Amino acid sequence: MTPAPLSITPTTIADAQLDMRIAYYDGAPGIVCSGLVWLIAGMVALNLSAKHAVWTLLIGGMFIHPAAVLLNKLLGRSGKHHPANPLASLAMASTFWMIMCLVLAYGVSMLRIEWFFPAVLLIIGGRYMTFATLYGMRIYWAIGIALGAAAYPLFAMGASPAAGALAGGAIEVAFAIAVFLMPGRAAPGSARPAGI
Repeated sequence: MTPAPLSITPTTIADAQLDMRIAYYDGAPGIVCSGLVWLIAGMVALNLSAKHAVWTLLIGGMFIHPAAVLLNKLLGRSGKHHPANPLASLAMASTFWMIMCLVLAYGVSMLRIEWFFPAVLLIIGGRYMTFATLYGMRIYWAIGIALGAAAYPLFAMGASPAAGALAGGAIEVAFAIAVFLMPGRAAPGSARPAGI
């Protein structure tokens, strides 16, 4: 059964976060779609080349949100927040920030291609930290820290692009499973905060 979208404008941060959690299944479909793109990039690095893997992540990344919305719908969620949700601007701002940083990561890859994936791990790790506010879930701090922490040894060891991509994918898929399995997820019939 699909949870009913909010019919009233979210009036508190808690209302807005609940709206996001209900609409996007706590963000788990987005994490799993992103993790799969990273794993595919890792396989491309192993079987073709690092350059192809970079482009796989950049181009595949453009399809993460649409694929996550589709997965949300398949799981019975709307994949669309309330149009007046004030946290929508945070989601959009963090998306633009990420895109601008990806340009920088691509430039870094021109110097040393093995730095691309660790640089992107740092970028998306920082973005996941904003999701802690977006969804009101502390696990997003853990995701961001795990991705950022993985970047440093990959840089230090000069790890291959395949290792960087596969590490990112493994971390995201593991956390996606954790979010899917979390107790107390926003679900159909969840109690709504006052004002909704």
